[in-house]
Amino acid sequence: MQRRTNLAGARRLIRSILAAIALAAPLHAEEAMPDAYTPPPPETWTFLSDRVMGGVSDGRVTVEPGPDGPVLHLSGTVSTENRGGFIQTRVALDAPLPAGARGVVLRVKGDGQRYFVHIRTRGSVLPWQFYQAPFDTDGQWQEVRLPFEAFAPRGGLLRARLRPETVESVGIAAYGRDHVADLRAVWTRLF
Repeated sequence: MQRRTNLAGARRLIRSILAAIALAAPLHAEEAMPDAYTPPPPETWTFLSDRVMGGVSDGRVTVEPGPDGPVLHLSGTVSTENRGGFIQTRVALDAPLPAGARGVVLRVKGDGQRYFVHIRTRGSVLPWQFYQAPFDTDGQWQEVRLPFEAFAPRGGLLRARLRPETVESVGIAAYGRDHVADLRAVWTRLF
């Protein structure tokens, strides 16, 4: 009986020590505070269009001065011919987003049209798989907050809800209809 008591006491002691270590361990800054995350600078974003799949949309992305620093300028003609219909600027992330992040914040100035943020995750295996959330522009600089719960899966076979810690790339797109696009934008932070 004495031996069982000693063994039970030793187990309690080990559990107490492990709990104390876990409580004393510092959290990673990116897990604890989404505000501490710095999005990639505009200079690291690239351009792509539906031409990669036979479409005929044409455009470009440039970096230009904005009111608070460099911004992306996405411009071009979106065409749904040949099953196309997008131009996009995208950035691959060097590290996952903090698990506690609830959404992205952009600063945008558009031409009064609707644009989209496209997010690809580890589960986005096929080129047409992504999560999408729209935002509208009005010709003035404005802040756009897009909660991750507003992102809908596109292209099938994706989880119903986006998980921030699985995000691999973020894109800003003119998408889905024939139109001329003219958008200035910068990803400023997470919330």
